[in-house]
Amino acid sequence: MAGAKNHDYHILPPSIMPFYTSMAALVMAAGGIMYMHDYAGGGWIFLIGFAAVLFGMYSWWAQVIREAHAGDHTPVVQLHFRYGMILFIASEVMFFVGWFWAFFDFSLFPTAMSIVDGQVERAAEGAAAVAATWPPKGLEVINAFELPLLNTLILLASGTTVTWAHHALIHNQRGGEKRGLWGALGVGDRDGVLKGLWLTVLLGALFTSIQAYEYMHAPFPFKGINYGAAFFMATGFHGFHVLVGTIFLLVCLIRAYKGDFTPKQHFGFEAAAWYWHFVDVVWLFLFVTVYVWGGWGAPVHGG
Repeated sequence: MAGAKNHDYHILPPSIMPFYTSMAALVMAAGGIMYMHDYAGGGWIFLIGFAAVLFGMYSWWAQVIREAHAGDHTPVVQLHFRYGMILFIASEVMFFVGWFWAFFDFSLFPTAMSIVDGQVERAAEGAAAVAATWPPKGLEVINAFELPLLNTLILLASGTTVTWAHHALIHNQRGGEKRGLWGALGVGDRDGVLKGLWLTVLLGALFTSIQAYEYMHAPFPFKGINYGAAFFMATGFHGFHVLVGTIFLLVCLIRAYKGDFTPKQHFGFEAAAWYWHFVDVVWLFLFVTVYVWGGWGAPVHGG
């Protein structure tokens, strides 16, 4: 019979979303470039493009969810989703390799400079052997064993809670009597999925809040010194990934309330959990290399 489906693949119907999303991203990028070059209206164009991108993301992913409910996500399709997520995380790994590479290049082959009264002073010719230290001479660093260590413990705890939620979903640990604070949130006493997701989202928000506080009180600037540039770019992009991962898990929390996930079909949640574990591992490397090793021997701010 013509048109009969005799395979496990999902053939997508024609959709405007790929074209729409690419155009929205183009508008957002053009607006951002115009804003950075002080063109009039650049900021508004960027915001319009950003809003269009968000709408495209919502519409496209909503379409994917509808396909899942329609039974289009066969085991073969789910396997390919997993391949795609693995490749995406691999690309993110290489993204962070670039920042680690820059940080190690700056630290292992430091530029001859020093910080005097908050101003950067380049070493005179012939004094490079003395002044070329890392961190630069006169720079105060953040104490790795205060807020950064606290954030490390928070992320490790969040990795535990998201794993708890994942295993509870696989073993269908849902429902139960709604009582106490959990009951006020609509969570049953046996619902490990919602409990784990709630805790993970809250821990992610706490991490972001602490990092924002740390940035506001950082003893070195972003501009004018390679230590500050490398520090803020590496940790800042990680912070952005934490924010994205928190939103990712918040969407999973909302979908869990709606009953979208089952023990056999929950790739959306699984992808969020993989992404969150990736964020955890990257932070461990950042904590050891940037905060502990990268600031070793330098005076500690407020110490």
